[in-house]
Amino acid sequence: MTSSELWSRENAERYDAEEEENSSPEVLGPVLDFLAALAGDGRALEFAIGTGRVGVPLSERGVPVAGVEYSPHMAEVLRRKVGEETLPVVLGDMATATVPGEFAVVYLVYNTISNLLTQDEQVECFRNAARHLAPGGRFVIELGVPPLRFLPPGQVAVPFDVSEHHLGFDTFHLAEQVLVSHHLTRDGADGRYRRDASRHRYAWPAELDLMARIAGLTLERRVADWDGSPFTDDSGKHVSVWRKPA
Repeated sequence: MTSSELWSRENAERYDAEEEENSSPEVLGPVLDFLAALAGDGRALEFAIGTGRVGVPLSERGVPVAGVEYSPHMAEVLRRKVGEETLPVVLGDMATATVPGEFAVVYLVYNTISNLLTQDEQVECFRNAARHLAPGGRFVIELGVPPLRFLPPGQVAVPFDVSEHHLGFDTFHLAEQVLVSHHLTRDGADGRYRRDASRHRYAWPAELDLMARIAGLTLERRVADWDGSPFTDDSGKHVSVWRKPA
């Protein structure tokens, strides 16, 4: 049984509206360019495909896409956009679910590997990606760099968004290598705020490289964002590409 928390029907129904900015052509364009270039003439598999924020437009570009999704409610929203014959989705967790065929690229966007709350499950996710990759294929992960340097002694919370309609901050359980992402979102015209929280296991880039090595994959490229900007000490996230031997 996966440790991932299950997205509810309520969360699934409002997901696209809350991620409207991240679904804009300006944000999605570099993501789709990056993944389409890696896929080439091959197929792409998205772990934790959700409502299809990335998978659906990538499919519309002509890349054959399949998905794995743990929440049936998220998959239900995706299915309203595109049929099973166009974008097949297997219900299951990304560490163990199996999709028929081989893929040129397997990818995880938007911190979703952190939904797996144990190191063992994250390692199995890498192994599962490797099993699905054709020789020479790539596994791609987008993941934030843990902002622990912003934690002075005795502090366990770091804000990541303070805006008119949303307050977001992470609290850290350092011994467990787990963060809890807290959201206070103004919901409706009455000015009330809705509170949500989700748990995540954070991992450093070097730890992911070791997971990749266990799965038989080799780091090919690491950049700070989908536009290919260099990864530096100040980067808040990374997009990493590991390759399966040809």
